[in-house]
Amino acid sequence: MSGSMSGDRSQGQVSTVLRLLNEVVRGSSGIPRDCARRFSEYAKRLEVIINQVDKILSETPPPPVQTALKGIAADLRKVEATTGVYNNKCKIYLLIHCRNLCKILQETAQSIGNWLALLDLGLQNNNDLQKKSDQLSREMQQAQFSVTENEERICSTLEKEAHGRLTAKAVQNAIIMDIARALGMDSERNRLELSQQIQLLKDDLRDSNDENDLHILHSLERMFDNWAIEPVVVSKPIDSDAEEDAPIPPFKTFLCPLTKEVMKNPVVLESSQSYERSAIQHWFAHCREQGRDPTCPVTGQVLKSLELRPNISLSGTIQEWVDRNVDIRIKSAIQHLGSSASVEDCERALDDIYKISEEYPSSRYKLRKSGLIPIIVEAMQRPSQGHVGSQLRSKVLMTLLSMAGDDDSKQKMMVEAGVSRLASKSLGATPEKEKEYAVRLLLEFSNVKEFCLRIASEKGSLLLLSGMAGNVENPTLSNLAEQVLRKMEDVEENVHQLAAAGRFQLLLTLLCEGSENSQIQMAECLSNMTLANSDKELIVTKGAKVFVNMLSSTLEAKSSSLLALFNLSTLDDNAAVLVDAGILPPLMNILFKVHSIQDPVPINLKELAAETLANIVSKAGHWEFAVVDSEGHALQSEFIIHKLLELLTHIGPHWKVNLLRILYGISSSPQAAESAAVHIKNGNGIVTLVAFLEDPELDHRIHAFKLICILSERLGQDFAPVLRNNNRLVLLKDKLLNSGLYASEECSAAAYILANLPLSDHEVKNVLGADLIGCIVNALKEQRGNRAGRNSWAGNTMVEGLLGLLLHFARCSDRTVLDSVRENRLMIVFKEQLMYHGQPKVKLLSAKGLRYLSEAARTVAKDLEPQPPNGWCVSYMLMCVNPPPTPVLCPVHGVPCDQDSMFCLVKANAIKPLVELLEDSNIDVQTAAVEALSTILSDTNNLKACVEELDKEEAVQHILGLFFVVRPGQLQERIVWMIERILRVDEQSQRYSLDQSMVKALVEAFKHGNSSTRQLAQSALTNLKELSGASAGVLSRSRLQRFGNPQ
Repeated sequence: MSGSMSGDRSQGQVSTVLRLLNEVVRGSSGIPRDCARRFSEYAKRLEVIINQVDKILSETPPPPVQTALKGIAADLRKVEATTGVYNNKCKIYLLIHCRNLCKILQETAQSIGNWLALLDLGLQNNNDLQKKSDQLSREMQQAQFSVTENEERICSTLEKEAHGRLTAKAVQNAIIMDIARALGMDSERNRLELSQQIQLLKDDLRDSNDENDLHILHSLERMFDNWAIEPVVVSKPIDSDAEEDAPIPPFKTFLCPLTKEVMKNPVVLESSQSYERSAIQHWFAHCREQGRDPTCPVTGQVLKSLELRPNISLSGTIQEWVDRNVDIRIKSAIQHLGSSASVEDCERALDDIYKISEEYPSSRYKLRKSGLIPIIVEAMQRPSQGHVGSQLRSKVLMTLLSMAGDDDSKQKMMVEAGVSRLASKSLGATPEKEKEYAVRLLLEFSNVKEFCLRIASEKGSLLLLSGMAGNVENPTLSNLAEQVLRKMEDVEENVHQLAAAGRFQLLLTLLCEGSENSQIQMAECLSNMTLANSDKELIVTKGAKVFVNMLSSTLEAKSSSLLALFNLSTLDDNAAVLVDAGILPPLMNILFKVHSIQDPVPINLKELAAETLANIVSKAGHWEFAVVDSEGHALQSEFIIHKLLELLTHIGPHWKVNLLRILYGISSSPQAAESAAVHIKNGNGIVTLVAFLEDPELDHRIHAFKLICILSERLGQDFAPVLRNNNRLVLLKDKLLNSGLYASEECSAAAYILANLPLSDHEVKNVLGADLIGCIVNALKEQRGNRAGRNSWAGNTMVEGLLGLLLHFARCSDRTVLDSVRENRLMIVFKEQLMYHGQPKVKLLSAKGLRYLSEAARTVAKDLEPQPPNGWCVSYMLMCVNPPPTPVLCPVHGVPCDQDSMFCLVKANAIKPLVELLEDSNIDVQTAAVEALSTILSDTNNLKACVEELDKEEAVQHILGLFFVVRPGQLQERIVWMIERILRVDEQSQRYSLDQSMVKALVEAFKHGNSSTRQLAQSALTNLKELSGASAGVLSRSRLQRFGNPQ
């Protein structure tokens, strides 16, 4: 039974092998490849052997035979599957997979050969069959299925092309020829069949997911599309009817087989085939890169020599054909660029001219001499609109750019025809492409000096180029514009136009390295220019030393330098650079030098020097520390101030304003103001300056007002008697009223000056007048609503001056004035300014105003106290009439302050805004707030109620917080005064009796404060029971020594 089953299995295995062999032979026949044919021959021989084995097998074949049959069947199934994949596939599919097919068939053949060696072991009794099997086994084991060198090269090339490698068009066309040759086709004769094969490949890969195959397909389609394009021939002229004017199409021999274009430099290979030199060189480079011998792309012949011999006869014939056709095309283009031509005709003609210029560079001289350039320029100047107009201009510029190449001598013709002007106009166009062509055209012309001058003379051209050079959004255009500008900078004559466009490199080079005459010219150029701040900074940084040195040179150099310096010094930041460069000594020398015939100093130079100096001192912070002459004087020194005042009284009216500006700048500097004020006072400057307040020249009055305004902060006491003479106080008031309190410079300064003068109550009442209060309040309301003038000098000065004037009224004790203060609700005015204005000076003045009004409250409160009735009927009235209700008394003043009281901080809700000022960064504002709050504690008879009012608004807490960090001085003294009053209240004393921070701060104030502060601190510590016993009133000697009481 076992033997029978084994025999059946063996018979079944033989049948399977024979069936598979038959399928493999049939499948291989559909694969037109040498490897498939050879494997099919092996299969046929194996079929003969298996049939003989089947005849001699016993019912129970040897195990080696059974195993061999199984192995052979398994390998044949692999081959069957492989042939099933490749059967009936297109030639290109088999070509690109030939390496894989050969590999599979080779490995399978060798495996079957090994199984046949095992089969031999079961055929030892049949020598003839064993011999056949052994021979086939050896052949199949040694089988080598390989692709041809050309196939290997094509597969490798296609894979590289498919993975993004871009090769020249000539190389791609040669690859197509190689593929056609590998498929047994002629690339030219079998163009359609090759196209069909690519379409079949596309069908074969329709359901494929193999990315490599798909990439190869796309690459092949791209290369074939380029190769399949019909050769480019010259089309017939636009609307040409005359046959003799028609261009002659190129002969086939004119076309390079690789580029399909008319050859410009034909060469011959040893295969006698002609190619374009650059195209065949690309192919040779490709062959070397592939590690193969260079071949002739058309014939496939391996070349022994790579010599490229010029085909002189063919080149001459082609050139003759080109010349004739170019002449015809130029004639046609001229006809179709005429004045009656449509935009479409113009564009087509320009396209043809551009092609001629690009395809045949040697023909550009014909284009330039044919009269085309003026015609093209005229076409550009025709009115056109919208996108069509821009497109036409772009084509014109592109065509002219191509015609301008490779010959500088011929560009003169183009420039004279107006091409540079035309390109300059397109610099301002909107389309980026049009601007790019225009800049490229100008770059072509900028190689010649004469053309650079012509370009620079075109209005606005350099300015537009400068703007493009700084445009980071378009790097290409920016780089081109920068190149043009650098060429322009090589021509010195362009310096003025370049500077006007914001390009100062050439100007600075001539200024710093040029001759004295060049320096004078550059300085004069700068004096007449309107410069941006960044340009002023650049020029002064580079040329400050040169300008300063010129001030010590010739009269012409001085004049030009001063003109430039006046322009450059208007930038505040340049003042420090000019001072460091040493500008002040020569300026002062020019300003104070006495004019003489031998060494003249014209008045206009003095005026320029004064203007420049006024600009420099307008920015404080640097010039104050500089020496201005050989004696070591500073600008704020007594000598210089007196010289300026003396000069002010002796010069003509034209430049007095500049001296007033200089004095104003010096007096405005925090470092120089104190000494300047003293020297002006001692030099009889007050009388001199006051006289200018009535000067007929407006500029003189304005700057005199501003100067006295700033000086009045320190010299108000000294200005007052001078201003009282000749009734000039009324003059100042009239300036206010006549201007309607509008914030002009004169009006603002007048208000500020009056605010700083020490006026008596009589002057407040009779000179200023109580009616002025209402005008000031209304003006302050208008200023609050005027956002435009809020940050101006006049606006800020007006607000500060008006508030200062209100302080005069708030301090006045006259009953009429106080009634007007109440009527105009000054308490509310000061509080509002405190809350809504951010300027430190305004907050300071407002806090002072609240303080003065609160101090006046005691006087006003006495008038409000009810008087006891007198007369014989008083008793009778008291018996018959109900007594009036008891009025609610103010906790601070002890009288019934109503809600509309304009003197009570409590009723006006002004405590909280003052408390908020304690956190201000300005110590003067903090001091004013503390002084205003301290008025609440001035009545020692009602301290408890007053402290409670402060505590309600957290004032006590904020006062103590400020006390812990304040330094010795007026603010500390006022705070300690308030704390001493607060600690007199038992509840407050008990609250802080154990507060070590309080004790420590009071001790520090006692040790380091002035005498008044020490006394107040001692009293406060006594209230805290820290320095003596419960009944002690003074410090013990030992405790004083411990606290370091100064002797």
